[in-house]
Amino acid sequence: MLDQDSQYIRSAYIKRDQITSYDHFPLNLPVIRNFKELKFHPNVTYIIGENGMGKSTLLEGIAIAYGFNPEGGTLNFNFTSYDSHSNLDEFIRLVKGVSRAKDHFFFRAETFYNVATNIENLDKEPLSGPRIIDSFGGKSLHEQSHGESFFAAFIERFQGNGLYILDEPEAALSPLRQMSMLARINDLANQGSQFIISTHSPILMAYPNAKILQLTEEGMSESTLEDTNHYCIMKQFFENKNRLLHHLFR
Repeated sequence: MLDQDSQYIRSAYIKRDQITSYDHFPLNLPVIRNFKELKFHPNVTYIIGENGMGKSTLLEGIAIAYGFNPEGGTLNFNFTSYDSHSNLDEFIRLVKGVSRAKDHFFFRAETFYNVATNIENLDKEPLSGPRIIDSFGGKSLHEQSHGESFFAAFIERFQGNGLYILDEPEAALSPLRQMSMLARINDLANQGSQFIISTHSPILMAYPNAKILQLTEEGMSESTLEDTNHYCIMKQFFENKNRLLHHLFR
C-alpha cells in the first residue's frame, strides 16, 4: 500500500488570489467558499454529500487539474461529446507526491457511455495499434449492461500502481456488485493504488481506514461511516421501515 510519502496526490488547494468573485457557479458552492486544504488519504478518500453540494463538480475539477479528459478515461483520452464541465480546475492547485502512478483512470458514471463510444471509434481507425477494448476484457462495452460495462472497467482495465478517480461508480451496480467492487478496491490498494471516490453508497464507503469527507452547506468536514447522513438514513429505514413509510405516505 501507498503511504503519505509515496501517494500520487497529497492535497488540493484553492487559488484564492485568482478569484475575484464568489457569486457564480462553481465558486458559489459552499464547499468552495469555505474550502480549506483537502488532504487525501494515501489509499482511499471518499467525497460524499447530498445532491447539489458540489461533490461531482469538485471531483471533476481535481481530475481535470491533474490532466484527465473532462468526460473520463485515461490520461491519453482527448475527446468531447458535450462541453458541460465547469472551470473549477483553473482555481485548483494539486500537491503531488514523489511517486508517479503507472496507471490512470477517471471514471464518470454519467459519461461512461461516451468513453465507450470513443473506444469503439478509436479501434476502427486503421493502424491504430492494439485494440483499446482488449484492455476492458475484449467485449464491446455497448454490448453489455451498464453494470457489466462498469464492472469490466474496474476488473479488467484497472491494473494497479494507479491513480483512480471515480465519480459515483455504484450508479449501475447491484449491492452484491458493490461489495465485489470493495474487494477490487482492496486488491488494487494493496498493489500501490490511490482512489478518490465520489459516492452515495454506504457499502462503498465501508472501506477500512478510508478518509470520508462530507460536503454540507457549511462546507467540508471529515466523518466516519456511521456518522454520515447516508448511513444513518439507511440504518433508520431498515430498522424501522414501517414507521418511516407511514410518515412518507401521509
